[in-house]
Amino acid sequence: MDSSARTQGGTATLAAARRRERAENFPVALRVLPPTPRRHLHTVYAVARLIDDTGDDPRRRAGERAAALDVLAADLESLWIGRTPFDPVVRAMAPTVAECGLGPEPFRALVAANRVDQTTRRYGSWDDLREYCRLSADPVGHIVLAIAGRSTTRTRSLSDAICTALQILEHCQDVVEDKRDRDRIYLPLDDLRSYGVTEADLDSSVAAPSLRALVRHEVDRAATLLDAGSPLVAALRGWARFAVAGYIAGGRATVDAFRRQQYDVVSRKPSPRRRDVARHLLMLLLRQR
Repeated sequence: MDSSARTQGGTATLAAARRRERAENFPVALRVLPPTPRRHLHTVYAVARLIDDTGDDPRRRAGERAAALDVLAADLESLWIGRTPFDPVVRAMAPTVAECGLGPEPFRALVAANRVDQTTRRYGSWDDLREYCRLSADPVGHIVLAIAGRSTTRTRSLSDAICTALQILEHCQDVVEDKRDRDRIYLPLDDLRSYGVTEADLDSSVAAPSLRALVRHEVDRAATLLDAGSPLVAALRGWARFAVAGYIAGGRATVDAFRRQQYDVVSRKPSPRRRDVARHLLMLLLRQR
């Protein structure tokens, strides 16, 4: 492929990432953020999406996806060893890596999470799921803190609680889709047994009371984690404070959505309302000073 074709392909891929970002209500895409951090966060988001899409590519078998992840991992390493990455999405992140001093560890973890997805479709316990979230979710917060220049042991710990909470909420939102389309269940099997939920319940057209109770349990866990991580807002300033408050507000509005439809994840996917996000955002910014 010549350079012009790669450039066109890269532009199309980045544009697709932007469209997906808007569809997912990615908080850092808010236009009120300053241009420089917004550019960095857009670029990082595109790379994170590329990693996930490589690991979930339905056109490939698990072994082929694993091989593709190996190629992508090597391309990512180019950013830290002085080589020019081949993939245009990865290459576009080079200025962000240089300007923000990003290290490779969070991106290695995101790749590792997608490698886990090739072989692991069930999680036995809450601890097992939390360990997965340390690879799949927590690194995103570490990247945001690094871009903000606010990465410390304490801020990373608070961020981990927030990111894991958001991942758990997403798992609960997508539990039917994940089971149907990928044969993956991101709810602890221990909890399924405790609440008397079978895998067949996830394929039903009606949400059984036991499934609603199980989802409520997981959503409550996520809500507790969001509360535990919320002091991070007070530890930040400027755009980073607003962006992190937006993450938490989106999570709390999602919790509201679950409660509003009584934890029914079968009839429709719980979706946060914008007015609820705005309400929680204002409350966070006023309280976490």
